[in-house]
Amino acid sequence: MTSPPEEHVEAETRAVGPSASNVGVQVLVLSGAAKGTTRPVGERLRVGKAPDNDLVLPDDTVSRQHCELTRDAGGIRVRDLGSTNGTRVGGARVSEAIVQPGAVLKVGEVELALRPAVRNVEVLPSEHTWFGAALGQSLAMRSIFGVLERIAKTDATVLLEGETGTGKDVLARALWTESARAQGPFVVVDCGAVSYSLLESELFGHERGAFTGAVAARQGAFELADGGTVFLDEIGELPIDVQPKLLRVLETREYRRVGGNKTLKTDVRVVAATKRNLLREVQAGKFREDLYFRLAVVPLTVPALRARREDVPLLVAHILKASGGGLTVGDETMQGLAAHDWPGNVRELRNVLDRAIYLARATGQAELHMVSLPVTGAQGGVGDAFAFDAGKSYRETRAKYDAEFERRYVKWLLARHGGNVSAAAREAKMDRKHLHDMAKKHGLRGPEADEE
Repeated sequence: MTSPPEEHVEAETRAVGPSASNVGVQVLVLSGAAKGTTRPVGERLRVGKAPDNDLVLPDDTVSRQHCELTRDAGGIRVRDLGSTNGTRVGGARVSEAIVQPGAVLKVGEVELALRPAVRNVEVLPSEHTWFGAALGQSLAMRSIFGVLERIAKTDATVLLEGETGTGKDVLARALWTESARAQGPFVVVDCGAVSYSLLESELFGHERGAFTGAVAARQGAFELADGGTVFLDEIGELPIDVQPKLLRVLETREYRRVGGNKTLKTDVRVVAATKRNLLREVQAGKFREDLYFRLAVVPLTVPALRARREDVPLLVAHILKASGGGLTVGDETMQGLAAHDWPGNVRELRNVLDRAIYLARATGQAELHMVSLPVTGAQGGVGDAFAFDAGKSYRETRAKYDAEFERRYVKWLLARHGGNVSAAAREAKMDRKHLHDMAKKHGLRGPEADEE
């Protein structure tokens, strides 16, 4: 495991319950009448339509004794038991094969996913206070590190959920650097930042002439990342009509470029992140359930900074050291930082400290005695704006504060979405062009809306 810049710490990840060789694997039924059913693989798992099987699949395409799964030193051994409609792995019919957690099997027409049973195996918190570049001494973060340390070397798909600014992108990159694919590419696709019309091309590439402006063929993320990792940031923003195409890639590891007829294969690990609650999005019909199950092989929720305040001193020390050192933080200032709610999480903490560091150095101070914290709450910072002028009419006064309200609202809205006008417009239920014009009128440009 790569050591952090500060020091190298030797530690061992431990498990309670199953032995160290027992990584814990369960089968999840993705389709058919038994959809949602899970069973641990154990030493042997028999699958079929007959009631004496360990996993019963009441489907006409499934044989009475269809297949069995057994543990093997190299993974999970899948053996077909002479079924009528066959057992398939990655679209290919097999009589016997060894697969890894994260694989999807097709038993007749019923799909089964092999998932690391991280929820059924008690994983002790890591003894490290870091994982790659991610830092945290709290129990919540060390518990996440403990899981990631165990599954980093596998190809299991990981879904990171949590508020914006919690460090999901840092954890995704750390997962790549600690994996067996660290020598391969790490390709990022921000599903919320790429325009709707170009997102499919960004993922799968396109052929020359596929659409207006496609003057040359272009490789997509799944082609560029072959042998490495694809990080799908803000996967919750993926348009509903693109989701089936991503689902196909995850299921078969095959895809076609936009405008192309040739089927290409890809060998990538997928890590996805979102600030949305995808299960809630599934229930609302905004995200495909089958795609969710394929992404959430190892689902992890990254806690907000306010839920792990004990990590603030460690993060502050790291940010100060990364800035070049030479500055310290007084006890009173540190207490104020730890007490703040940080709605923007670690990203907001970094921005506040960066501003304080620049000011301290500009004035020759060696200690950050006081840090100006942003005001939280829906009405933050507006109260002192209402200083009325007796020389102005009601209409003039209202026009002034209407404009101020508009500026502050647009600034707040864009800051929530990192400057992404499309995502901000969707949340506010307003026309994207109108929001863009309002931002332009008030001199707000993307991430600059975070700054005063």
